[in-house]
Amino acid sequence: MTAENGGSAFLLLYLLIVLTVGVPGLLAAFVIGRRSNRNPVGAFKSLAGSRFWTALGALCVVTSIVLLSFYSVVGGWILRYFLESATGAYFAAPETHFATISYGAEAFGYQLAVLAITSLIIAAGIRRGIEATTKVMMPGIVVLLIGLAIWAGQQPGATQGYEFYLGFDGTYLTENFLSILGAAAGQALFTLSIGSGTMITYASYINDDRSLPLDASAIAVFNLGIGILAGLVVFPLLFSFASGPTGGGPGALFVGIAGAFASLPGGRLLGAVFFLVVLLAAFTSLVSMLEIPVSLLVDEFDLERSTATGGLFALVALTGGVNAFNPAVFTLFADQLVNLLLVLGLTGFMLYAAWVLGPAAIEEYLKGAGPISRPLVIPWRYAIGTVFPAFLLFTFYTDVAALVGLSVGRGSLVVTSLVTLLVLVVVACRTVSETRPQLNESAD
Repeated sequence: MTAENGGSAFLLLYLLIVLTVGVPGLLAAFVIGRRSNRNPVGAFKSLAGSRFWTALGALCVVTSIVLLSFYSVVGGWILRYFLESATGAYFAAPETHFATISYGAEAFGYQLAVLAITSLIIAAGIRRGIEATTKVMMPGIVVLLIGLAIWAGQQPGATQGYEFYLGFDGTYLTENFLSILGAAAGQALFTLSIGSGTMITYASYINDDRSLPLDASAIAVFNLGIGILAGLVVFPLLFSFASGPTGGGPGALFVGIAGAFASLPGGRLLGAVFFLVVLLAAFTSLVSMLEIPVSLLVDEFDLERSTATGGLFALVALTGGVNAFNPAVFTLFADQLVNLLLVLGLTGFMLYAAWVLGPAAIEEYLKGAGPISRPLVIPWRYAIGTVFPAFLLFTFYTDVAALVGLSVGRGSLVVTSLVTLLVLVVVACRTVSETRPQLNESAD
């Protein structure tokens, strides 16, 4: 995404959105999840009891399936490249190789392998599966990334890579602001796992003595740190051994970076280490995506975790198979649909926490909160009820206009966003009187 959207211009907007919108959004999801102790559908059903808000929980499940459908294809590519690093199969002609293997029966086969591994982790449960594997994978990612970043910084094009990645380009940002804004917002929500219900699900397992503001801030900071560290590996290599970030998207990784290893001594080993890092990161994401619908089936339908996981494996194999065989569908899912769904989801989370939960959200926020975060609770509530949803709706309508090919002025987008926000706030406030007894009881 950074390679596609001007390097430092994209990075700056991404950083700002993560810190100013992402952290408050994480808090909204945490509050909903811990208050309900349920999956997204169960959370809104138990706390609100209205069809409108229950539909928001259902949207989370749909979003997770959409995410899994295309991201499991990407996971299959990564797994294949990790295995092929041992033989250097992609060294001779990286561009041709990727074009050959990216879609079709073989891509589907690797996708199934990735889904099977993810399903095994999920089926093992929260402690023995998700927690045990991420405790190994996350430190491994950090250690390997640091080593790769040190090595990449010693390559001949490192300076140019750092300039593209970190040198601020105000002209590019000004000329392409709206297109970069939508991409940065979508990427921020994707990397923080908010908007799809992942953090609602995970927060349902959090104890009351945990500080939600501290956890949200820590997640954002570590997320940014690992993301920036990855860029310190990728861009020096692209400028040293490829033609720079001439093509973003999958090509930056599977053509530009893969081609770099072909020209390096020990390239097979370096390629294996690099794609191992990416593979571990992919699995942590896939696990969080699959946990959403699994928790729904376990909590709401009393299915065994293994049964629920098996059924969803079959479903995602079907929906993901369409992505594995059809590049147009993959592009629609990965580049447009996911961003729109994530923005809608987070907008709903914020409005729900601010206007439906209201005082209950404040109470949940304050449990375990420290002296620094406690005074921020009131500004947080009203910011997630007004300013941040307005911003998210603006990016949503901007992306929709671009998707359908409409040329709409910024003023019209602002007005449309504010009108939509007003309608949603009215809907939220109308449910308060109906849900107040349920909100209070849910704290017991």
